[in-house]
This record gives sequence, C-alpha cells and structure tokens, in this order.
Amino acid sequence: MAVKILIKRTIPENRVQDLMPFFKQLRALATNQSGYISGETLKRIDRPGQYLVISTWESKDDWRRWVMSQKRKEIQDMIDSILGQETDYEIYEYAS
Repeated sequence: MAVKILIKRTIPENRVQDLMPFFKQLRALATNQSGYISGETLKRIDRPGQYLVISTWESKDDWRRWVMSQKRKEIQDMIDSILGQETDYEIYEYAS
C-alpha cells in the first residue's frame, strides 16, 4: 500500500540558497529509488521559513530502504548540520 511521507523543515531565509543544492540532490537520488512515486515541496505562506516535502512511495519498506541508504544519510546529515536541528519525518498511509 502506498505511503506518504511528510518532511518538515524550518529554514531561515538566509540559508535557503545554501541548502537548495542538497535538496535537489536528494530529489534526484530519490527519483531513481525503487518504489518512489512522486514528491513535491511546499513553502508555508503564513509562517516564513517553514517548508513541507510530501513524498509518495509504493510501500513503507521502499521508504525505509531509501531513508536508510548511506548516500541519503550523508546528504541529510549535511542539511541537519546547516540547520542546527534534525529534520522531522511523519509517515502516513491511506485510511481504509
């Protein structure tokens, strides 16, 4: 069953350009992973600096394989280091 992953980050405006190459790299790598369906990045209107990525995967196992991959971890560690905080992930499945 497909799952949606919500990835939440607070990014100071002066760091957005520093982080964009990492985000693009993650997206490019994810699109080549087994089970990846789609992804979109949203910027919150009423709270500057808050971003939400909605990533759709064929299964939670596909997502877990991706989230545990060494290359993804390396890039994510760089992002978290620049932000000074860990990225927040939430996993959802369709209600039956």
